Amino acid sequence: MDIINQVKIEYEQDLVYARQRSRLIAELLGFDVNDQTRISTAVSEIARNAFQYAGSGEVEFSVHENTGGQVFTITVRDSGPGIADQQAVLDGDYNSYTGLGQGIPGSRKLVDYFQLDTAAGGGTTVSLGKKLPAAAPAFTRDVLKKITAELTKPQPASTIDEVRMQNQELLYALEQLRINEQKLYQLTEELQETNRGVLALYAELEEKADHLSSANEIKKRCLYSMGHEIRSPINTIIALSDLLLERVDGDLNDEQEKQVSYILQSAKELSGLVNDIMDLAKIEAGKVDISPRETTVTNIFSSLRGMIRPLMRDSGIDLVFDDPGDIPLLYTDESKLSQILRNYLSNALKFTEHGQIRVSAEFITSTDKVVFYVADTGAGIAPEDQEKIFEEYSQLLAPGKQGAKGAGLGLSISRRLAELLGGQVGVESKPGEGSTFFVSVPRSCQVLAETPSNDGE
Repeated sequence: MDIINQVKIEYEQDLVYARQRSRLIAELLGFDVNDQTRISTAVSEIARNAFQYAGSGEVEFSVHENTGGQVFTITVRDSGPGIADQQAVLDGDYNSYTGLGQGIPGSRKLVDYFQLDTAAGGGTTVSLGKKLPAAAPAFTRDVLKKITAELTKPQPASTIDEVRMQNQELLYALEQLRINEQKLYQLTEELQETNRGVLALYAELEEKADHLSSANEIKKRCLYSMGHEIRSPINTIIALSDLLLERVDGDLNDEQEKQVSYILQSAKELSGLVNDIMDLAKIEAGKVDISPRETTVTNIFSSLRGMIRPLMRDSGIDLVFDDPGDIPLLYTDESKLSQILRNYLSNALKFTEHGQIRVSAEFITSTDKVVFYVADTGAGIAPEDQEKIFEEYSQLLAPGKQGAKGAGLGLSISRRLAELLGGQVGVESKPGEGSTFFVSVPRSCQVLAETPSNDGE
């Protein structure tokens, strides 16, 4: 630490001298006018406290190093009675007999570093610190000599001169305040202009959102109406194909039977696609009713077995339903749950060339949920595709197939239906090792709200 100067506080005019010294040293160290005023004001207040409460004191000016760089430090010491309630003084809650008591907390706000050491009857030491400006030259022995030489020059110490200097500082501060106020006004104008732009943008976005919502609603109605219109001729094609294959209107040769079978198969695939699109449109429109009733896992498995077994003919794949054991009664929408599992089984058939498909279920007591599994020995799914397959219109190419069948809506619909039942879907898979799709549903489905179906079916 390098001591620059010391000032004894014994008379009132010494307070003026201490203030002048602090301002001058701050100027020589490279502080700007604002910081010079802050430093000299803080020193004046603390020195005045020492004079008022202790009758005398000493002000020491120095520069020392700390982790933040070089610091201009002013230490004011007195041998007075000390401060009894130090925390109240620091917090600004203390009222002295002078009626103020704000010198210490006020000075504390003007500097970068502040330390108060006091004890009842043991005097008070206050250290004020201000970091040297970044643009200022480093404080060295040569700088100390120049400052010391400057301090030896005569300095006016009259109260009138000090008041004049304070007035100049006040005028400078007022001018700075006016400049800052003008800048603030300009920033306020810019902010208001920006706000107007943001409001206009929000209005435009809301308008676009309304248009998109309207377009989406029209799309849903269009899909639903088209589904109804297309489904009737498809059903007619299916029915006529069945009649032809049943030889109602006469016998068919082998080639004719093959062609009619192709027509029937294509019509059924198209019917499934239309049903998927209609299901999705109904879900998005909120027209899907949840109709829970009591059922058992055994009943669900029996229904699935009857629907899926015809599709297993000539597939070379074993379909296995595990015994559900003592899983308690379910109170859920059996048709929606069966639709989810049918979609799982349909996918398993599409991606499994040999081996088996196993359907099982378990009851999780801790969550009061039943989890259904459909496991296959198919091609498996890469990790990066496992979340994507539950998105709308997302498809993976089945092994050995030229193209994927369907519209990629089955798993998306399954996820939506599971959410309506209060459950969730998922998959565990490794490429080349098969996949296990699961759906977890509450044992008791809670229907929060029902929207009457207006689909006309």
